Amino acid sequence: MPRVKIPRKSTAIDMTAMCDVAFLLLTFFILTAKPKVEDPVPVDTPASTAQTLLPESDIATLTIGGKGKVFFGVEGFEVRKQLLLRMGDRYKISFTPSEVNKFSVMPNIGVPIAQVKQYLSFDGDQMKEFKAPGIPTDSVSNELFNWIYEARVVTKNISGKELRVTIKGDSQEEYPTIQKIIAILQKQEVNKFSLITSLRGKE
Repeated sequence: MPRVKIPRKSTAIDMTAMCDVAFLLLTFFILTAKPKVEDPVPVDTPASTAQTLLPESDIATLTIGGKGKVFFGVEGFEVRKQLLLRMGDRYKISFTPSEVNKFSVMPNIGVPIAQVKQYLSFDGDQMKEFKAPGIPTDSVSNELFNWIYEARVVTKNISGKELRVTIKGDSQEEYPTIQKIIAILQKQEVNKFSLITSLRGKE
């Protein structure tokens, strides 16, 4: 009897669906990824074995380094916009919509309020080269106090949550500087805050 010939079928596989899924996943990861933000001043954080992760929102960071310089940053584009407008109202400074939008993408600020408009007029290279003096912490102008206070008010109005405060200080920074920052927080009855450290393996 003649052998039955089995018809050959094409082994080609339609990869269209697989490519669509791959590009969707790639797009998702690109849009949700958060780039690492460089510190405004070199900060060598003290080592710790704690592994508590910081939240992604409703958090403010006080970066201390460069011999007493203090920088203030808060998460959230809308929070930053409202924060700058409130600080402008407090110090009688008007900011244009373009300045507000530019401030909303800045991770932190480290200049006196009187220099903010000038700082916002810089381009990217000028901002990198500019030696920011830090936010004044004296009790005369109360600038750092007001940045923290207004950020707390804005966060409460937008998300309904209390703003969490973290301190990121250089391990070589003198204690009186840190003590002054803690005293400013305590004046607002902020007695609970986090200290950012670098991870160290247990001995």
